[in-house]
Amino acid sequence: MERNVRECAARCLVLMSLLACGAKPTAGTADGPLKVAADIQARRAQFVRQTLAADTSDLAAGDRKAIEHLVRAAKLVDAIFQRQAWQGNPEFAPRVRSLAGPDAQAARDYFRIMMGPWDRLKESEPFLGSAKHPAGAGFYPEDMPKEEFERWLAAHPDDRKALTSPVTVIRRSGKDLVAVPYSHEYRDLLQQAAAELNAAAETSTSPSLRKFLALRADAFLSDDYYASDVAWMDLDSPVEVVIGPYETYEDGLFGYKAAFEAFICAERPKDSEQLARYKKELPYLESRLPIPDERKNTKRGSESPIRVADEIITGGDALRGVQTMAFNLPNDERVREAKGSKKVLLKNMMRAKYDAILTAVASRALPADEVASLSFEAYFHHVLFHELSHGLGPGRIKVGGRDTEARLELKDLYGAIEEAKADVLGVYTLAVLANKKTVPLSVVQPLPWTYLAGLFRAARFGAADAHGLGVVIQANYLLEKGAIEVTPNGRFRPVLAQFGAGIKSLAHDLLMLEAEGSYTGAQELVKRYGAVKPAMAKVLESLHDVPVDVEPVFAIESGAK
Repeated sequence: MERNVRECAARCLVLMSLLACGAKPTAGTADGPLKVAADIQARRAQFVRQTLAADTSDLAAGDRKAIEHLVRAAKLVDAIFQRQAWQGNPEFAPRVRSLAGPDAQAARDYFRIMMGPWDRLKESEPFLGSAKHPAGAGFYPEDMPKEEFERWLAAHPDDRKALTSPVTVIRRSGKDLVAVPYSHEYRDLLQQAAAELNAAAETSTSPSLRKFLALRADAFLSDDYYASDVAWMDLDSPVEVVIGPYETYEDGLFGYKAAFEAFICAERPKDSEQLARYKKELPYLESRLPIPDERKNTKRGSESPIRVADEIITGGDALRGVQTMAFNLPNDERVREAKGSKKVLLKNMMRAKYDAILTAVASRALPADEVASLSFEAYFHHVLFHELSHGLGPGRIKVGGRDTEARLELKDLYGAIEEAKADVLGVYTLAVLANKKTVPLSVVQPLPWTYLAGLFRAARFGAADAHGLGVVIQANYLLEKGAIEVTPNGRFRPVLAQFGAGIKSLAHDLLMLEAEGSYTGAQELVKRYGAVKPAMAKVLESLHDVPVDVEPVFAIESGAK
């Protein structure tokens, strides 16, 4: 990471012995029998098991051997994330394993899915024990309120970069707050993970994969991820690998801290080739954003690889709770400005969700005679352009004359605003390219219904989830603008005459929040549109027996073919 972060890290290491005497995690760590939620069986049933397989038969023997090491590295990342989600997870897990009784297996399953004793679908309420979820997860002292952190930053401005760095945790040293680099906080696991990456690099036949893995192994021990992020942008291996600290949604206090995740995937080259033509459209799409020209981000790199892949295995933040269908990385604005970003669509996960969940949601959320408008191709393209849209719009901005980033200014609300922006721009940009005749009308015509059904699918993730809150905002805003309506029998439908204008208006408002770095504006938007209204609640209630998401069962672990 930045040099001053490493310098602060060296200072902080002097205090490491004091940290061992500091406050330890307290939430849910009391001894005695665990209280299990009475509806644990129903909660467990919200996640339907789906086997995910990836074809690796055409890979070279060295790459198949590399995958074995990468799977082990993903397991280590999983262990790191469990500590990031909650410092008490390692001590709490044996108590979960020792549960007995008719609900024991469901409780153990749900603990594994949620990666902790709090329900991510119910605003992090406990389903094991009764302790409140720490908003700062495992990144901050559990007894530290936001105001204390903000006061410390105000009084110690030289500490700001280290304390707000995405790759440090905050710990106490007496009365002081200190930043501890990930490479020291998770050294035991990162050293093992680095060894697995180096072993994979030695066996792989792909020069670009070998380079990335070696650089990422170094980054695990140095906290400087820039070079390996750049190398990942150039990765053209048939094995697609994402492993490291990326998304900041787990940090519920400020959205500063990056959580470890892993995606080990096999590319689908024919699908990737078909979609590669879209990346050259990014400068055009940026120019067509519905905001003033001076707010547009013309400095980001235009290189934007698009790959379609099947998951072999995932770990950490990528595996907990609701599953990811695609990602757009890296998040480092320096890399985005130099190289752009890469979009990876996880086709076997997308198909699993479409078949097991979205079709059932649409049959209850949409009018019966409009369900047939649902389309997997529209769904697939919307996910793609959602990810492309993460690379559009404001990134580095100026607020009060100082250089900053939208992510930092919108704090804990950035995740919801950014996910809503990407959803809405996914629709908007597809329409822009359809008008240019770059995207076929057969993709765009079913999009309003497919998008609307997708809102109801994601609304079930709960308002504590960035995606869940983001879709509730979208639904309420579009209802207010007349872009969607509720039918007499309580179903939702797009109003085609107003749909495009509503999408454009919402895209403008979300983009301007990021361009201005307006946290108060984001708060006002959430206050006005962030609560589930009765009509939407009624439809969501009708979905009680439809799974919320899939629980992946990876063929590489289960032995399935």
